[in-house]
Amino acid sequence: MKPLVDLAGKRGLVVGIANEHSIAAGCAEAFAQCGARLAATYLNAKAEQYVAPVAECLGVEWTAPCDVRVPGELEALFEKVRTKWGGLDFLLHSIAFAPRDDLHGRVVDSSAEGVAIAMDVSCHSFLRMARLAEPLMPDGGCLLCVTFYGSDRVVEHYNLMGPVKAALESATRYVAAELGSKGIRAHAISPGPIATRAASGIERFDELIERAAAAVPEGKLVEVADVGALAAFLVSDAAKRITGTIIPVDSGLHLLA
Repeated sequence: MKPLVDLAGKRGLVVGIANEHSIAAGCAEAFAQCGARLAATYLNAKAEQYVAPVAECLGVEWTAPCDVRVPGELEALFEKVRTKWGGLDFLLHSIAFAPRDDLHGRVVDSSAEGVAIAMDVSCHSFLRMARLAEPLMPDGGCLLCVTFYGSDRVVEHYNLMGPVKAALESATRYVAAELGSKGIRAHAISPGPIATRAASGIERFDELIERAAAAVPEGKLVEVADVGALAAFLVSDAAKRITGTIIPVDSGLHLLA
């Protein structure tokens, strides 16, 4: 009998590996352990040096640049998926960005430009990827993105990313509804606080981690491997009747008022 979470032969694109500690890297490791064939992206030539060793360690078949703000680069990535593989079975979107001044300031003071950039990179890029992945998934597939509980409650210093993640979660539901007839599922994974390079951009994030660790029912925060385990399940056939969900993997942090 095959294991319940069996990704053998499935082709997955991982967008957002920054280094070995990133959430995307933890997910990629889980995908690889379950037998998936992987491709991964790096932001630019400077970032490639940090992504390449992770990709090599995990047996990633190929890598490509992906800066969603560079015109044509995302389209070129999916064209490479088509020419290399002829199709795609799952995708992980694990990228987010907001200009420093807008991220560190009050939401009410955020600039129109800052909001536009944050929404473009952190939310609309997921919709663009869904649109580009759709023709590559004639037999169905799964689209994942990464969110945070600051989307539905006020988290100190999370600021502008709260409304942006709320938009991402709503977009995920619409993607699931609109692509469901084609067998394409969509989910947003919501980890608790994890010390990653991306999180370091949030002011006093270390204090948020300390408070969360002291409060969670399990007494221990999640690691990237925990997020990866959930991601591997969601893209597998074992989860083929689950779609449109915002799933917390946070040691119970979402239970607390």
